[in-house]
Amino acid sequence: MDAILLQILNGLDKGSAYALIALGLTLIFGTLGVVNFAHGALFMIGAFCSVTLQRILTLSVEAIDETKKDFLGNPLKVKTPYVEQWFGPETGQAIIDWSVPLAILFAIPVMLLIGFIMERGLIKHFYKRPHADQILVTFGLAIVLQEVVKYFYGANPIPTPAPQAFVGSFDFAPLLGLDTSLAYPYWRLVYFGFSTLIIAAVFAFLQFTTFGMVVRAGMADRETVGLLGIDIDRRFTIMFGIAAAVAGLAGVMYAPINSPNYHMGMDFLVLSFVVVVVGGMGSLPGAVLAGFLLGILESLASMNEIKNIIYGIDQIIIYVVAIVILLVRPRGLMGRRGVMEE
Repeated sequence: MDAILLQILNGLDKGSAYALIALGLTLIFGTLGVVNFAHGALFMIGAFCSVTLQRILTLSVEAIDETKKDFLGNPLKVKTPYVEQWFGPETGQAIIDWSVPLAILFAIPVMLLIGFIMERGLIKHFYKRPHADQILVTFGLAIVLQEVVKYFYGANPIPTPAPQAFVGSFDFAPLLGLDTSLAYPYWRLVYFGFSTLIIAAVFAFLQFTTFGMVVRAGMADRETVGLLGIDIDRRFTIMFGIAAAVAGLAGVMYAPINSPNYHMGMDFLVLSFVVVVVGGMGSLPGAVLAGFLLGILESLASMNEIKNIIYGIDQIIIYVVAIVILLVRPRGLMGRRGVMEE
């Protein structure tokens, strides 16, 4: 039982990342009708926003410290981060320690800007083109972004530690009345909570704001909304930027869990598209539901007890579930009637 509960927690962790990326993909497809294969690259760029801010905060000045000597008795050169000089050793070190959460503030304007540039500079020219053309051009863009990141940051994963306050694990066993230990890393719990907060914020924005109501109306009937004199294209451009920001924030907070590397976007991209299709193309609740569902199934399938019965099932379980669901219900779990059913 404790092993199953642990895998469910792992599934919620994976599902959080799947759901956030799939949510952004669904926002773009639902508003613009564009199949964006560069969305995984936005997740990767968000993770490297954490890396970038950490490097900025650790920029140091080198000075001779007379109180420290080498083995010959000569004064040592000591590197001191600028933030420690400006704010003092304790405050400066705290800022560096909390670089990942602080990267949220850094990533939001960066991701919004990248989203606007992508949509205005490239995506808008493919609105009325076939989905095959959209896939090819956005996949090509993803490869370009991946190689740019590889050029500047290298091919090796870059460790990006979480704040010291969240190092360690929380034991769920006493809460559940279990005799054995059920420890789970604090930061993964933080990531799940953060993902839930972002998902709730997106749904609240679409449901309770005038801007969101117009966007939802435009998703249902773009031409009618345009005839009412509303500049729906401008609002959809803003939604593309918001979708990019959601993917970026997912990457920012995922950096301590999986050290950022240049191909991490591609690793999540295919799985996220499967999540979108299973949930239902254009369905935001479906994307979130499918993200958590498939994340939990993937984690449960990784248990040795199950892999010993069906070797390699953890590698294909998501695709098997997707095939079964699409055979039974082509529009996905919560897709609109007629979508992918012609």
